[in-house]
Amino acid sequence: MESTQAIPEQESPRALAERLGIEFSDYRLLNRALTHRSYLNENPGALEDNERLEFLGDAVLDFLVGAWLYNRFPEMSEGQLTRMRSALVRTEQLAAFARKLDLGPAMRLGFGEAESGGRTRPALLCATFEALVGAIYVGAGIPVVREFVEPLLEGIAHKIYASGGMLDPKSRLQEWAQANSNGAPSYRTISESGPDHAKVFVVEVFINGNSYGIGSGYSKQSAAKAAAGEALFKLGVD
Repeated sequence: MESTQAIPEQESPRALAERLGIEFSDYRLLNRALTHRSYLNENPGALEDNERLEFLGDAVLDFLVGAWLYNRFPEMSEGQLTRMRSALVRTEQLAAFARKLDLGPAMRLGFGEAESGGRTRPALLCATFEALVGAIYVGAGIPVVREFVEPLLEGIAHKIYASGGMLDPKSRLQEWAQANSNGAPSYRTISESGPDHAKVFVVEVFINGNSYGIGSGYSKQSAAKAAAGEALFKLGVD
C-alpha cells in the first residue's frame, strides 16, 4: 500500500501573529502580506496580493537597517556600512530570516506554486518577509518594526562581518565561478511587468549556458542580485 505524505496545515494569520508576538488590530492587513500573486490567480475572492506591502517593507528595512548599523558599529566607514547593509537586506539573508520565523506554512500560494516548492524558495520567502515588515509598519509603526527586526540583525551581523559575507551576491557568485573554473555568470532579463513607476523585473543567471537561479525586483540590478542569491542558495554557498 502506497504511503502518502501529509500536506502541512496552512497557518492562519492570527496564529502566526500570536506565535511571533505581534498584535494586529486588523488581520486583513497581515493576510494581505502573506498572499502571493499566484494565490490571487486561483482565488478570485482574494482582493490583493502582497507586492505593494513588499515594496514598502523593502524601503522600511533599508532605513531601519541603516540606522541600526550606524548606531551599532560607530567604527565603520560609510563604505563598510553600505556593504554591511547590502549583506543584511539581500535576498538570501531575508529568506534566512523568513525561515528562522517559519513563515513558509503561513504563505498563501497558488496550488502550482506551492507544489513546486514555493514555500522554501528564497525569492518568495524574502518577498514575504518584506511584506510582513510593511504590514507591521502600516499597522503599528516604526517602533514595533524596530523591536521585530533588530534582534534578527543582532544575531547575524557579526557573523557576516567575520566571515567576509559583506560582498553582494553577484560578487560572491563571481568568486565561486572563478574558484571552480567555471565561466563568468551572465544575467538575462526574462520578463518585465507592471506600470512604469512600479515595474517588476525577472532576471535569470547562467553559468556556462546553464541556469542557476531566477530572481525578481523593482530594478534589473536588484533582480540580478536576487537571482545570484538563489544560485548561491542552490549551490550551498554560505
